[in-house]
Amino acid sequence: MSPPRAWAVFRKELLHIRRDPSSLVQIILMPVMLLLLYGYALTFDIKQVPTVVWDRDGSAEARQFLNRLFGSPYFQDFARVGEFEAGGRMLDQGAARVVVGLPQDFGRQVKTEGQAKVSVVLDGADANTANVILGYIQAVVSDYNLTLMTERLHQKGLTRLNTPISPEPRVWYNEELESRNFIVPGLIVVIMTMVGALLTSLSVVRERERGSMEGLIASPLKKSELILGKLGPYFIIGMVDMAIAMGMGQFLFEVPMRGSWLLMIAMSALYLMVMLAQGLLISFAAQNQLQANQLSMLSTFLPALLLSGFMFDVRQMPWALELISYVVPARYFVTLTKGIYLKGLGLDLLWPSAVLLVGFALLFLLLAARRFSKKVR
Repeated sequence: MSPPRAWAVFRKELLHIRRDPSSLVQIILMPVMLLLLYGYALTFDIKQVPTVVWDRDGSAEARQFLNRLFGSPYFQDFARVGEFEAGGRMLDQGAARVVVGLPQDFGRQVKTEGQAKVSVVLDGADANTANVILGYIQAVVSDYNLTLMTERLHQKGLTRLNTPISPEPRVWYNEELESRNFIVPGLIVVIMTMVGALLTSLSVVRERERGSMEGLIASPLKKSELILGKLGPYFIIGMVDMAIAMGMGQFLFEVPMRGSWLLMIAMSALYLMVMLAQGLLISFAAQNQLQANQLSMLSTFLPALLLSGFMFDVRQMPWALELISYVVPARYFVTLTKGIYLKGLGLDLLWPSAVLLVGFALLFLLLAARRFSKKVR
């Protein structure tokens, strides 16, 4: 391989980038826009749920229960209605998510140690959100029951309540249970997937459309020199995007970095090489820039978003999709980012994912080189 010839291709690609400043600005702004959009809009923290109350009792016990409900950060006292139909209409309109109904004898049942029933109607159009809200309500009811039982025992002269099982939960790695702490590292994966694949997927096919590919083929340029020269500028741009994304995650979203910054940068550079090589392979295979753009989106962005474990647990998917996810490089980078960001792990535990990314990079580079050699013949 001749370094001067690879440098010539490198400079030629830089000239293409400089002559299209609008595309360069879009590439630089892409991680900013994606992080702002997904980082703030995409959240699994459900709070201030609009709740309608249908209180037919109005007793002190009913007010105490409702104060306990709305004293939590999860429920908002949205409206009080005198009939269930009014609350049902609010559910139909999407203005409220929950209707809580208290029967007429709620206070009497509570005071006489009976069993008071609370009716809860949920908007189940979003099943995941409904399940989370139901869990919140059950937790409030359990806490209220425990308070009542403790008061009654005190009235009977018992000063201490010993329960057979006393749970002491402890959350590791994401103690605050903030969704942004695992969403932002996953977004870094999606951003680098989009940027890396889109950058190089247009590089060779653009040469073909402009008629300059024949000159490259007729030159003494070797395939390794072409690949190195093509990947170099986009690797630098991709690392700049990675630095922007990691900086926003650290200073804007305040996502804690438990592990090593150097290890995170090294693994990001490795994954960027995988995506650049895959994009270059797509560019060799595509017939035009539109086709290259579509192929890169279908083969990189969508699998990274849906099959990497960034948003959905892969182990909960049908076995066929779980099997497909093993050939998605983003799955292994998600493991690396979450392991480094949230758990503070090192290569002693994360090396299998790193080795697989090295294998993907070599595979895509080999396939791209073979594709170019066929064009040369």
